[in-house]
Amino acid sequence: MKKLSVFVLALLLLAGCANPAASGGSSTAAGPETTGAGSAIAASVAALENPPVIAQKDLAPREALAGCPLYVEAVEDLPEDFIFGMDASQVPALEASGVKYYDRDGTERDVFEILAANGVNYIRVRVWNDPFDAQGHGYGGGNCNVDTALEIGKRATACGMKLLVDFHYSDFWADPGKQMVPKAWKDYDLETKAAALEAYTHDVLMTLRNGGVDVGMVQVGNETNGALCGEKDWSDIVKLMAAGSRAVRDVFPQAKVAVHFANPERGNYLNYASTLKIFELDYDVFGSSYYPYWHGSLNNLTQTLEKIRKSYGKDVMVLETSYAWTAEDFDFSGNTISESSEKPYPYTQQGQVNSLRDVTQAVQKAGGIGVCYWEGTWIGVGGVSKEENQKLWEQYGSGWASSYAAEYDPEDAGKWYGGCAVDNQSFFDPQGRALDSLMAFNLIRFGNSEVALKAEEVEPAVLKITVGDPVVLPETVNVVMTDNSRQSVPVTWQADPAAMTEPGFYEIEGTASVSETEQMSAKLELTIEGVNLLQNPSFEESTEAPWVVTDLGSCKELKLEKKAGDSRTGEGHYHFWSPDSDSVCFTLEQTPEGLESGSYDFRIWIMGGDCGEAEVYAYAKLDGETVATAPMEITSWNEWHPGEISGIAYTAGQTLTLGIYVRTPAGGAWGKIDDASLSIR
Repeated sequence: MKKLSVFVLALLLLAGCANPAASGGSSTAAGPETTGAGSAIAASVAALENPPVIAQKDLAPREALAGCPLYVEAVEDLPEDFIFGMDASQVPALEASGVKYYDRDGTERDVFEILAANGVNYIRVRVWNDPFDAQGHGYGGGNCNVDTALEIGKRATACGMKLLVDFHYSDFWADPGKQMVPKAWKDYDLETKAAALEAYTHDVLMTLRNGGVDVGMVQVGNETNGALCGEKDWSDIVKLMAAGSRAVRDVFPQAKVAVHFANPERGNYLNYASTLKIFELDYDVFGSSYYPYWHGSLNNLTQTLEKIRKSYGKDVMVLETSYAWTAEDFDFSGNTISESSEKPYPYTQQGQVNSLRDVTQAVQKAGGIGVCYWEGTWIGVGGVSKEENQKLWEQYGSGWASSYAAEYDPEDAGKWYGGCAVDNQSFFDPQGRALDSLMAFNLIRFGNSEVALKAEEVEPAVLKITVGDPVVLPETVNVVMTDNSRQSVPVTWQADPAAMTEPGFYEIEGTASVSETEQMSAKLELTIEGVNLLQNPSFEESTEAPWVVTDLGSCKELKLEKKAGDSRTGEGHYHFWSPDSDSVCFTLEQTPEGLESGSYDFRIWIMGGDCGEAEVYAYAKLDGETVATAPMEITSWNEWHPGEISGIAYTAGQTLTLGIYVRTPAGGAWGKIDDASLSIR
């Protein structure tokens, strides 16, 4: 205890650190326990000598799953102490905005009781240093400072769950494209920043400790893919991580220290782990985000995490995942994920459970210790109009960002502030009632495979032909079953193939016979193209030629990529990504040769995300002069949008150049370009 007392005294005497605001915390970050002199230190030491005894709730019995309509096969050999976490950082702001939570029977209960009863054993909470402006207006996203963490931590502990503290070391959202330094630390050199970060981490954790919160794990950074707290050199990043780790070891010596990265599909994780080893970072858990619509295959996730566990002796886990149970938006603010023609699981409660189950199995196969679901309690507020909801988002911070965040993050939050983009990925309906899918955690542990399999949805059929070829509509379609398997069933289309002869895109409705007594709606997406006069139009070949890319900014990644899940057709597409603001600006174009005189049509497709107010358009040039453009948009993963230019008048001997221009101001912007075509009328 002597060593700890000296550490506390050193922190209190550090330049200005007796004042929480001086170390970058809010005015309540440390609380009265860590300000002042001997009495505060004595109280802190006493709290550490006599930690609260926390009794974990027993796992919900199998009987609690009786009558569950969802089909789930248990993940075998799942350790009893496997972490099933839930990020619930938004709860206090939602409740202040009027949200109430109910169990599946419709009984109003504390949401943390509901989560614990459904097999959740960890609650994850993000912590921002000072998410408020000088007038006390919150930036939104739950205004998650130490006070929020303390409230959530006490409620979670009372329900037998441990707390996972997620330090962003920022005043607002931190992610791979944005790692901003807190306002109070903006002029600090590295040494001063590291000292402030250590003192701040210590103060926050002492507040939780003195509040009787059972902290089981602490993240020293959130999705730190090459940046943390404004630093971008790995030696500096690790120095900051080490400062946070030291504070965790002193306040909660039994808690695990975690690092957190995103994008396992990019193949950088082993480099991250090697770098942390070179700089001798003291940590326990290598954590990953894994969202199935962005982050590659589950096999890649398993193999990557297993290599890190075996090579570096670290625990591994998924710290963030989620999936949509519906395509609907409930708060007039738009969703990150909406309906698309291709998706790994149906947007149903069964699909949501299947996604979580498969992620859990992938982690278990890697020898991992747990999975955390991201913001499964975040639902919309208000409900009558966007204007009504906006008032609540602004007043209580219950949207992802308020207008007040513009002072800190003008290029993202300052332009796009609003409500909840993940209400369709929660485990509660818009009225706050628990969905059947909230049973996922217990279902994954115990299974519910006695339920009869049934059809969930009919996958859209896709047919692509060249003009002049016969239009033969498929006789069967695939039905997605509740175990995420596919079955082929007969289909009847409501269209006359003889009437579809002209180039274009046709959406055809149909009826699938999924059983002798049940029918479901079906859809066929038919594309009739003229003879494609472009080379490598779908980027399936291993070389870019004859495509020419011109980087007009400083984009981190501009390249051909083979990834079927991110392609519109086939496996190939052209990929772009950059973590920095105002760095994505490029053209991708081709100049076909040997064209005859005539009228030509050009089309190219794009999809992506996190692009902000992007400027994107298809273009056609004749002899170097732009003669036509077609505006395009980038919305979200797997929502493909075309740029189409019709009737390009071309005379043999001219130079025709066709391409796409992309400029995105936001950091972290990414996208995919695919399926270009040029045909003569």
